[in-house]
Amino acid sequence: MVDRMEIKPDPVCLADFAALARTVLPPRVWDYLDGGSGAEVTLGGNRSALDRVGVVPRVLTGVSTPSLRTRLLGREYAMPVAVAPMAYQRLVHPDGEPALAAAARVADVPYLASILGSTPIEQVTATGAEVWFQLYWLRDRSLVADLLARVRAAGCRALVVTVDVPVLGRRLRDLRNSFRLPPELVPANLPGGRDDLAHGGTPGVTPVAAHRDAAFAPALTWSDLRWLGERCDLPLVVKGILDPADAVRAVDAGARAIVVSNHGGRQLDGAPASATMLPEVVAAVGDRCEVLLDSGIRSGVDVLRALALGAAGVLVGRPMLWALAVGGQPAASSALALLAAEVRDALALAGCADPASARRLRTVPVG
Repeated sequence: MVDRMEIKPDPVCLADFAALARTVLPPRVWDYLDGGSGAEVTLGGNRSALDRVGVVPRVLTGVSTPSLRTRLLGREYAMPVAVAPMAYQRLVHPDGEPALAAAARVADVPYLASILGSTPIEQVTATGAEVWFQLYWLRDRSLVADLLARVRAAGCRALVVTVDVPVLGRRLRDLRNSFRLPPELVPANLPGGRDDLAHGGTPGVTPVAAHRDAAFAPALTWSDLRWLGERCDLPLVVKGILDPADAVRAVDAGARAIVVSNHGGRQLDGAPASATMLPEVVAAVGDRCEVLLDSGIRSGVDVLRALALGAAGVLVGRPMLWALAVGGQPAASSALALLAAEVRDALALAGCADPASARRLRTVPVG
C-alpha cells in the first residue's frame, strides 16, 4: 500500500483518491469495488442524475461560515454525512474496518459496519466510533436474534437493515475476472457462515454471490421487519428503499430512518437513480422519519444537492474505500476532512447557515 505521507501531490477532491487507489489495487479488486450490475446503467445513472440537479443559491443572507452540525437519529454529528456499510474492507487495506471507523470517529460522523465486515464488530466499536450495524437477514432467525444481542453488547447505536438484496446482482466484471476473496479474508460477523464458498468457484456464479446466497434469506417480508422492530431497542434504519409506497410501509413497520438507495448500482440494473426518487420518498413520509441518500455521492456539492432535495444526510461509500486503499486511516481522515471543507463551501455559496436551511433551497434541472 502507499503510505499517506508519500502521496504527492495531496488529493484536492475525492476523485483524486480514486485515481490513486486504481494504481495500488489489483485490477480484479478495483473492478469489484468500482463495478455495478449488468450493463452498469444504474451505476452511471446515479452520477448523471446528481449532475442534473441544479441548486438555486440565495444571496445577501449574511452567511460567511456555515455550521455543518447535524442531528441524525437523535444524536449530533459534525456534518450530514455517514460512512456507508461496505463489505470486506481488509480487501483494500490490512487495517480494514477499524481504520475506517477510526477515521469516522475523528470526523465525528457515523460509521456503518457491514455484517460482511472482515473484522469482528467488537473490534470496530472499540475504536470509539459511533457505529451503526448493517444487517442482511440470515436464513436462521435464531441466529438473527443472537447477532442482535451481540451487536447491542458491542455498543452499536443503530440497526440498519438492507432490504434490496433478495439475491446478489449479476456483476459482470466479477464474473469475467473470476473474482474470489483471498483465503485469509472471512466475514467476521457471520455466525455459522459458509466461509468456504467465498473462496471457491461455481460456473456462472461468483464465490461472493454463492456465499451470500447460502448465508442470507432471499424472501424477507414486511412481517420480518416488524418482528425485528419489536425485538430490537436500537433505532431501526431501512436501507434500499426507492418506491415511496415502500418508504411508508417501512415507517409503519417501525423505521426511524430510511436510506433511499439502489445499492450503488450493484443490484437491479435499470433501477432509477437514488437522487431521482429522493423527493418522492421525502414527500411520502413527511416528518415521520429521517431520510438519507446513498449511491453516487462524490463531493460536497453532491451533499448540498441531496439536502436541497430533502435528505437529512447522505451515506458515502466508494470514496472512503478509495482513501482507505491509498493510505489507511490517515488517508480516510483526509478524505472526510476534504469532504467537510467542500460541504462548508457549498453551503456558504448557496447562502445557507446550516444543513437544515439547505433543505429549503430550490432545485431545477440542468444540462
